Amino acid sequence: MSKRKKLYRKAEDELESLKEEVSRELHLDDDIERRGYENMTTREVGKIGGNMVKKMIRYAEKQMDEKDGKID
Repeated sequence: MSKRKKLYRKAEDELESLKEEVSRELHLDDDIERRGYENMTTREVGKIGGNMVKKMIRYAEKQMDEKDGKID
């Protein structure tokens, strides 16, 4: 992950889990094991990041819907 200061420690672990989940869904997990993230192409890493954002947006929308559009 990046070197920026983490606001929520647990979130770092959850984001790492989400990254692994998305890479499995995109069938990139074998490539990551073999080459590591540092040797992945920009396109491959971008696919993972983009799909992570999509999932997080869907999650946030669901949470907002359940709370009548309110954000805590």
